[in-house]
Amino acid sequence: MPPVEPTIAIEDRPDEHRYVLLVDGEEAGFIQYRPMEGGLDLVHTVVDDRFEGRGLAGKLAAGALDDLRRRGLRLKPTCPYLRSWLERHPEYQDLVAP
Repeated sequence: MPPVEPTIAIEDRPDEHRYVLLVDGEEAGFIQYRPMEGGLDLVHTVVDDRFEGRGLAGKLAAGALDDLRRRGLRLKPTCPYLRSWLERHPEYQDLVAP
C-alpha cells in the first residue's frame, strides 16, 4: 500500500496576526505578520522541528502569498526565510510592496 500523503492547509488567523500551517489538522508552523498600509509585513516563519525536511515552509510561504494575491494585498518580506524564498520564486515578486 502506498504511503498516504498528509492533508496540508494554510489558514489566515488575523486575530493572531499569523498564517498557520496545518498538517493533518495539527499546527505545524506559522508566518507571523504585521498589518501595514495595503498589505502585510511578513516578519517571521517557523516550522516545528517534527515537521522539518518536508518542504513545508515553502508550502506555507506559497499558501500565504497566494492568499495575499487573491485579496489584492502587497507584502513586505522582513523575514529572512521569505526574502530568500522570494528570490527563488520570481512569480511572486509582483506582490512585494515598493
